[in-house]
Order: sequence, then C-alpha cells, then structure tokens
Amino acid sequence: MKKLMLAMGMSAATLLSGPALADTYMIDTKGAHASVNFKVPHLGYSFIKGRFNQFNGQFEFDPDNIGASSVSVTIDTTSVDSNHAERDKHIRSGDFLDVGEYGQASFESTKVTDNGDGSMTIAGDLTLHGQTKPIEIDAELVGHGEDPWGNYRAGFMGNTRLELEDFGIPTMGPATYVDMELHVEGVRQ
Repeated sequence: MKKLMLAMGMSAATLLSGPALADTYMIDTKGAHASVNFKVPHLGYSFIKGRFNQFNGQFEFDPDNIGASSVSVTIDTTSVDSNHAERDKHIRSGDFLDVGEYGQASFESTKVTDNGDGSMTIAGDLTLHGQTKPIEIDAELVGHGEDPWGNYRAGFMGNTRLELEDFGIPTMGPATYVDMELHVEGVRQ
C-alpha cells in the first residue's frame, strides 16, 4: 500500500509540475559561430558596418514551444570594431558609446512570440549607454540538430533598429539610428 501511495504521489507531482522547460544553450562565441553586427548611416552618403567582438550569453529553446524560449546576452562595448582604428576610438569616446562609463550593454528577453514558419518576435529590455529600454527583435530559426562532434546546436538570425536618442547617444547628421544584425548559434548544455 505504501508503494502504491508513493507512486501515486510521484505521478501527481509530475502532472502538476507543468510543461517541461526549454533546453539551455550557451552561445558559441569561442567557435566564432555568433556575431553582433551593426550598420549606421555615414553623412548620408554611405553606411559604416561593424561588430562587437566580445559578448556572451545563453538562450532557452524548445522547438515545440517557441513561446517558452528566452535569451540573455552581455556585450563588451569596448570591443566595438568598425575596421578603422581611429573611427573606433571616436565611437568608444564620450561623443558616442562612452565605454569608459558604460563598458557593457545587455539584453534580457521578456517575451518570445511564435509568428509561425520559424519566425518570431523577441521582446526584451536592452541596456545601452546607461539607459534601459524595451526593444523588439525580428528573428528566425535557421536550424537545429546534431553537429558532427556529437553536440546539439540551434541557430537564429535577427534584426532590429535602435534609435540612438532613445539611449542618450548623441546623433550626427542622418546617423540617428543603428541597424543591428544578429547571428546566434548555441550549443545545448
């Protein structure tokens, strides 16, 4: 009788605990399988493209329940790289990112909405230049599965536009915004 009661109790606990949690993935920055890229207008004549070379984070992902997903990323703003050393000094200065004061940026998702066909909207809070503001990232699942080394991976790409004034970053001419292009591949833990 005790065994039956114990089995019933364990079954009830399992049923009442809710759905299984999404799997945790570490973003693969060591293998250079992820990037945080940007594009900003330059004087109305062209665009400057660059990236942040140092960042880390993780995400939760369940392909059967996209809404249970989440993402958390921290970016080292001192690692900004526009492929021009003098320009990078200027971007790091108090004229723009002010990395001496704000050496990190971070993103924490608050909601992931499944839009179907692998596309999703990731809402969350971006902290940049000492300001925290809600943003949305248009994202899509690139794919997921086992890699040749026995790991399980998932990859996504996403885009968002940031208005510089929203984060207290001074603007110059038509450079009032920056377009972010994100490529994230993670290894399931």
